Amino acid sequence: MKRLITLICLLGLSAPVLAAGGAEPPYSFKPQLRNDASLQRGAKYFMNYCSGCHGLEFLRYQRMAKDLDMPLELVEENLIFDGSKPGQHIHTAMPAEEGAKWFGQAPPDLSLTARSRGPSWIYSYLLTFYVDPAKPLGVNNVMLPGASMPHVLWQLEGWKALAPHDDEDHGGGHGPAKPNFKTLEEGSLNTAEYRKVAGDITNFLAYAAEPGKVDRQNLGVKVIAYLIGLFILAYLLKREYWKDVH
Repeated sequence: MKRLITLICLLGLSAPVLAAGGAEPPYSFKPQLRNDASLQRGAKYFMNYCSGCHGLEFLRYQRMAKDLDMPLELVEENLIFDGSKPGQHIHTAMPAEEGAKWFGQAPPDLSLTARSRGPSWIYSYLLTFYVDPAKPLGVNNVMLPGASMPHVLWQLEGWKALAPHDDEDHGGGHGPAKPNFKTLEEGSLNTAEYRKVAGDITNFLAYAAEPGKVDRQNLGVKVIAYLIGLFILAYLLKREYWKDVH
């Protein structure tokens, strides 16, 4: 019985790794959910480059505009492309049947991807596309080998090939080795600029996975502060009542 419980615990702890295909992300990313500028840019990039195939079915345009401090009129004019109303959820315009026919399976909804795989996985995924002539779409991905998704950000990043590691470049014993890429064609952005775009998209998807997280954290701080104040008052009251008791 003890072995069975141990096995269940181990499987539970390894679930996120299995969900991510067993690969540890070579690039780490910590979301900045209070950085409205980054979240606004991430929303712009997601709606322009990703929403044609992927939706966010648990997030409404109106909620996104409110949380990210964006005028609703601006969202309607620039970020809604399928005629949806602000109060509707963010769905992709691509029919599931067509997506399955074109890509082998319907592109998944990304609402909870940041929670199921982790922000670092998303960030690494966006950074590790490379040219692979053997694949139907001509590209592959280090984090998800055999992925049927095209490199939709290629105009920004350009094209690169996966090259073997130099003997001295294997991560230095600190985490997984970063992939070694060779640039084939420059994009409109340099490496630092493209990584900032990938970070903004990742940041936005981390927000979309739990839109109320910042509000919950703010409420938690207030509750803790209230309890501390209540404890101090209760302690002072106790001292007042017991000061004459010997």
